[in-house]
Amino acid sequence: MAEHEIDVNRLRKDMKDNYGTAMFNGFPMAVMELTKVERLTDQELVELAQKNGVDLRKYII
Repeated sequence: MAEHEIDVNRLRKDMKDNYGTAMFNGFPMAVMELTKVERLTDQELVELAQKNGVDLRKYII
């Protein structure tokens, strides 16, 4: 994905939404991931998204 620019603001929002939903659906450990997503650099966020299987093509600008 290095050759594409990623909309990291939208990616961060979507990941926070996903972890927030998980947290309220009985996965309390998701709160740690939610906090982590808020603190990651843009590059770290993209790497975490890739690790978690997020389709980054949806976020190409």
